[in-house]
Amino acid sequence: MDAKPSRREATHDRIVETAARAIRRAGYQGVGVADIMKEAGLTHGGFYAHFASRNALLVEAVERAGQDGLTNMTRHMAERQAAGASEFRALVESYLSDAHLVGAEHGCPVAALCSDIPRQAPEVRDASVLRVQGMVKLVKKTLPASAAADAAMVIASTMVGALQLARALGNNAQGKALLKANRQSLLAQHDQPD
Repeated sequence: MDAKPSRREATHDRIVETAARAIRRAGYQGVGVADIMKEAGLTHGGFYAHFASRNALLVEAVERAGQDGLTNMTRHMAERQAAGASEFRALVESYLSDAHLVGAEHGCPVAALCSDIPRQAPEVRDASVLRVQGMVKLVKKTLPASAAADAAMVIASTMVGALQLARALGNNAQGKALLKANRQSLLAQHDQPD
C-alpha cells in the first residue's frame, strides 16, 4: 500500500506542479517565488521551508514539466497508435499538433524553454539539458534501427523549432500551416509504417 503523502509533501508537490506550469507558460524569468506561492494558494513566507533557493525550485519544476510532458505525449501517442499510426507518426502528429500549439503550459518544456536554457544557473541548465536529451531519446525510440545515427537529433530539432516558430506565429492559419508543413515533411522522410 502506498502511504498517503504528508501535508508537507503535498504542499511541496503543489508548489512544484504550479512552477512546472508557470515555466512553460512564462519561461524561467517569468517564475517569481511570490507569484508561484500565490498561485499555489500559499504564502510567500513558506517557500524556504520547501526549497533552498529559487534555482532549487526551477530544477524540480523543469524535472516535473519533463515528466508531465512525457506522460501527456505518451498518452496522445497511444491514442494515435491504437488508431493504426506507426510509433513515429504518432509522435510527430502528437508533438506538432494544433493542441500542442496552444497548450504550452502543459506541453513540452524543451520547446517552451529552449532559448533560455544557456542563460540559467548551472544546476538549472543541467536539469534542462536532461530534458533535451530525453526528447532526442524519445525520437530515437520511434525510429527503425536502420535510421542514420544522427537522425533523432535532426528530427527532434526540427520538431522543437517548428513548434517554437508556430507559437511565434500564433494560433492562427499561419501557425497551423507551419506545423502541418513540418508534419508532412517529417513523415514523408522518416515514417516507416508497421
